[in-house]
Amino acid sequence: MINLESNLTEMFKKWIYIVIIGAMLATSCVNKNGSTPVKWADATAPIAATKAYTRIIHSDTVMDEYYWLNDYFKQGPDSTSVVAYLEQENQYTATMMEDTEVLQESLFLEMKGRIKEKDESVPYLKNGYYYYRRTEEGQQYYKLCRKKGNLQSTEEVLLDVDKMAEGYSYFAVGGFSVSPDNKLLAYGVDTVSRREYTIHVKNLETGEVFVDKIERTSGGSTWANDNKTLFYTSKNPVTLLSEKIMRHTLHEESQHDVVVYLEQDNTNYIGVGKSKNGAYIFIYTGGTLSSEVLILDASTPEQPFRSFQPRIKDVLYSVIPLADRFLILTNDEAKNFKVMECPLNKTGKENWKEFIPHREDVLISDVEEFKKFLVISERKNGLTQMAVRSLEDSSQHYLDFGEPAYTVYPSTNVEYDTDILRYGYTSLVTPSSTFDYSMSSMTKELMKQQEVIGGYNSELYVTERQFASAIDGSKIPISIVYKREFEKNSQAPLLLYAYGSYGSSMDPSFSSSRLSLLDRGFVYAIAHIRGGEEMGRQWYDDGKMLKKKNTFTDFIDCGKYLVDENYTSAEHLYAQGGSAGGLLIGAVANMAPELWNGMIAEVPFVDVVTTMLDETIPLTTNEYDEWGNPNEKEAYDYMKSYSPYENIEKKEYPNLLVTTGLHDSQVQYFEPAKWVAKLRANKSGSNVVLLKTDMDYGHGGASGRFDYLKEVALNYAFLLKLEGVTK
Repeated sequence: MINLESNLTEMFKKWIYIVIIGAMLATSCVNKNGSTPVKWADATAPIAATKAYTRIIHSDTVMDEYYWLNDYFKQGPDSTSVVAYLEQENQYTATMMEDTEVLQESLFLEMKGRIKEKDESVPYLKNGYYYYRRTEEGQQYYKLCRKKGNLQSTEEVLLDVDKMAEGYSYFAVGGFSVSPDNKLLAYGVDTVSRREYTIHVKNLETGEVFVDKIERTSGGSTWANDNKTLFYTSKNPVTLLSEKIMRHTLHEESQHDVVVYLEQDNTNYIGVGKSKNGAYIFIYTGGTLSSEVLILDASTPEQPFRSFQPRIKDVLYSVIPLADRFLILTNDEAKNFKVMECPLNKTGKENWKEFIPHREDVLISDVEEFKKFLVISERKNGLTQMAVRSLEDSSQHYLDFGEPAYTVYPSTNVEYDTDILRYGYTSLVTPSSTFDYSMSSMTKELMKQQEVIGGYNSELYVTERQFASAIDGSKIPISIVYKREFEKNSQAPLLLYAYGSYGSSMDPSFSSSRLSLLDRGFVYAIAHIRGGEEMGRQWYDDGKMLKKKNTFTDFIDCGKYLVDENYTSAEHLYAQGGSAGGLLIGAVANMAPELWNGMIAEVPFVDVVTTMLDETIPLTTNEYDEWGNPNEKEAYDYMKSYSPYENIEKKEYPNLLVTTGLHDSQVQYFEPAKWVAKLRANKSGSNVVLLKTDMDYGHGGASGRFDYLKEVALNYAFLLKLEGVTK
């Protein structure tokens, strides 16, 4: 790097400057501070065709010239052109990133090398069997196994997923459900990556997979106590919405399955499950604002479900069955939720009595039941915590974790009559750990900690918890991690990540792949912005619907805070988000492009208005309580005012890497494709916009335990290239 402030004469300095800059401009662009040249290939970016399409609603006329890009799944006249365009974009991205191929391969091998290939999960006990998964060296998937009675017994391999996945570019299996008599296993399989599962049933005594095949489901299923009846969630084939709860009798054709619940409100999600004590089957139906639970004795599967408590406007509730009563977790006149109780035979709201009161500063997020104890998951000051409460004497104590930023959660706790709580713990510097905690003796045992192959020393890294001030004075938590030798001199690159939607909290957790960034000098930070629930239910309410812009301004204010506090500078600040977090990236790119040198938007929800107007698109109607219904003018005007696609301007944008999947059912490929096409047609300056479409996968990316690291390697190589790091 040339220092133009040396002792050269002014004339000679100018001459050197002209020569250097001229040479750079021939093959590269220059970062905003002019200090780190970024060399890009001399390639012409694809230019998407424009075709007239007009949207008229609420007397508002909008010309959408790239609307034709949504034609792939409609198989209309432009479907072939769509694929051709996406492939052109893929080739352009490959060309622009060609000089990082060695780095990408190195990153992939480095990250893969930290993963213990031959590994085994901590076994858990259920109904007399210990269940676990194990992975083998060189294999992408796993074996689902069990042992009867004790861990010294002979292993049974229930499913060899490595073998099942052979020949598929994508393979996902889940929803494992073992019958009460331990003889049958139901499971779901998705080979397309659109979250449509086919349920199969396997005889665990003979190894036979029955001809029973239930298609278009959510994947999970629930056994009744007769060992022959399965309840499952059926999806609408067009919208992919969970639409019906069905009852299937073993060995009967699935077309004869009985509808036990039909969801009439397309803004609700539905599901079915079984209580931990095995006594009840529950149907849950709910949206963002209200819910209802239906209940059935698990021993009488052919009886009709009854409503536990009919739906109440703006009230959410869930049910926790104990041996002698029901507990109800609800936000009825309790913003941060409270716990009520009622008799087993009188479940209506008029019978509810307060058990754990509402607190203004504590969100009750979950209650885990055991025969003698309750484990209450809470959030306070942006951190998760767990309280153990005795059902015998009502005494209560909290677990202590001793780090400034961490994540703790109940893990696999399927046994009802036990005093052992299994919980998971992790932080930005602590690998994922599984503990067994005796609720009686208040002692814990570390059962397993994620092993980082090649060695990992947490003492080499530092984690912090800071608070940025939002424009309205709210304090936004930021979790930060960096290598111990980091200096706050504004020169370090920093990657800021956030999500900020659906009340989903982005708690700090360990990532062995992230070490590849930290070890190359990056700082990593998570902005706990509004739209999540880190600071309570109000934190969520203040980041959705007509307050959605708080999510974006919070993120910008976190970025500014990190710059002001000298963690980094605008020349070295980067942003990343996916799905609804991709919406965040798109909105922030429009609102404050000067603050970022680069951004990564993964499967981004960026064409908000168009998607929310199309009820045939999966999830649209379910999302009205999150974003609003644009058929209503107030909601339409507001979401149009922030939708990334609608607000692209002729100005300079940060460098952008955008990823999507052709088969994505959550955020369809055409949203990022349209966004990139319009950005490229309008942006000024020499910063690049790259689009990478995975032609085989969907929303979650690759299904193998190693393949996804290739996507991470591309993201990291993009960031490192912008920083001039080549190794």
